Amino acid sequence: MTAADAHRAIHAVWRIESARLIAGLARFVRDVGLAEELAQDALVAALERWPESGVPDNPGAWLMATAKHRAVDALRRGKLLERKHEEIVYQLEARQERATPELEAAIDENVGDDLLRLVLTACHPVLSTEARVALTLRLLGGLTTEEIARAFLVSEPTVAQRIVRAKRTLAEAHVPFEVPRGAELTARLASVLQVIYLIFNEGYSATAGDDWMRPELCEDALRLGRILAGLVPNEPEVHGLVALMEIQASRSRARVGPSGEPILLLEQKRSLWDRILIHRGLAALERAEALGGARGPYALQAAIAACHARARTAEETDWVRIAALYGVLAQVTPSPVVELNRAVALGMAFGPAAGLEVVDALTSEPALEGYHLLPSVRGDLLAKLERFNEAREEFERAASLTRNTRERELLLDRAAACVRKPSTQRQ
Repeated sequence: MTAADAHRAIHAVWRIESARLIAGLARFVRDVGLAEELAQDALVAALERWPESGVPDNPGAWLMATAKHRAVDALRRGKLLERKHEEIVYQLEARQERATPELEAAIDENVGDDLLRLVLTACHPVLSTEARVALTLRLLGGLTTEEIARAFLVSEPTVAQRIVRAKRTLAEAHVPFEVPRGAELTARLASVLQVIYLIFNEGYSATAGDDWMRPELCEDALRLGRILAGLVPNEPEVHGLVALMEIQASRSRARVGPSGEPILLLEQKRSLWDRILIHRGLAALERAEALGGARGPYALQAAIAACHARARTAEETDWVRIAALYGVLAQVTPSPVVELNRAVALGMAFGPAAGLEVVDALTSEPALEGYHLLPSVRGDLLAKLERFNEAREEFERAASLTRNTRERELLLDRAAACVRKPSTQRQ
């Protein structure tokens, strides 16, 4: 094996094993920051040894054993004596003395609980949303600081600072490395789902930059969602979120043209939609509904996405059902953004005037000030009513508000198309 081959293998192993490794270590040392340091030390050791020795048969067990050896060494040197971890030292030493098969079995012990603890810790409400996202991608996604910075178009020092502060905040707040119960678990899970959804959305429709999508973020969010669904299989909203992401991700290939230009939903080649992901999404939605979660916010959004997935052509889309589902969603989680989406569905189901009526009522909504999709939707409805001068103004305004280059180009193209059409009298 060449050094390059070994490094590629190590990178792949780290993406797969890092979350399990950090979670298992955190169970012993009760400190997420220290657990990550020990895991990184083990990674450095792998980078030094594997190019010569080759990748071991069970790389995850090798990394865990190496990290635990280093934990014992650190404890013996007295670096953590103030934390009174004598019992932890004893447990670690006992595990290190076991034979390799026993060690490998021990690594798998409680791995589900450990991962759930890590997920809930990384997404603790004591952290800011930005910190939760950065820490989750670092600890559970296995992403480097550089990769996170590139994904969210912020500087590496900014991301590094968020991660350092997040770990310090968790330590200072004495956040226990455990699975909470009852209402606290429900609240924490909501935070976890929010973070995963934010990561997916940033990948699906990038807020800023030159790319319409960042597929790697969608993949990371999907992986995290699937892991969470396995850890808490009886939580309907977890399956609802997974269903939503699977179905949305199924359109990825159809959403971008040959030159990277955006392709809107109704113009996409549905033959490019991934039927496997759609099948997985519909199955997850069925699980959410079977668990009594049909009215959950993520399950409702997944049901809306399912309407599109089941339609063989754009013309077959059941817009009346979509509008009704948005109506239920507006009751469950009232939001101006939900209302804006409901307006789109109403416009498709009952004509653009019906949608425009709802949109016009939202123009004075403070929460939507500066939100580029409001003038974008209004421009679309006005164009369908052949009020092209007004539509052009709205598209140009939307273009001025978005920070995504591809989206700006699309909106300006739509504005230019309005100039070429004769406008009817203002209504």
